[in-house]
Amino acid sequence: MGLIGDLGRGPIGLDTVVFIYFIEENPRFLPLVEPVFGAVAGARLEAVTSGVTLLETLHVAFRSGNATLADRYETLLTRSRGIRFVDLDRRLLRDAAQLRAMFPVRTPDALQLAAALSFHCTAYLTNDRALPRIPGLKILQLADYTRSS
Repeated sequence: MGLIGDLGRGPIGLDTVVFIYFIEENPRFLPLVEPVFGAVAGARLEAVTSGVTLLETLHVAFRSGNATLADRYETLLTRSRGIRFVDLDRRLLRDAAQLRAMFPVRTPDALQLAAALSFHCTAYLTNDRALPRIPGLKILQLADYTRSS
């Protein structure tokens, strides 16, 4: 069926790495994530990500001294049509803490998953093999959709 079909009607949660592959044009994963962002930009799919994505992407850009890259990430995450940016508020922190209590998941992942669940995402796109199965949220691994995986 393919990635877009497996994502369903959405909304979908996007992990940080999906944005990195898109902005930095990763040759292995860009052919997979570009149609996802095209569907989001074309209002055929809604995407959700949390403030963790902004933190993780800006950290790398700032560490390398690349202000232009930092601006590209911040613009994509906070001003793009179809991308819901979820702030790290008290409710999200509580939801993430509950996820951590129920599943073996690290804090950043719990925050991302809590954001996706809070907006009723049907799927979560990542490349993190360590994520547990979460009832009601289909976890999709980008590597599973490449020919060389």
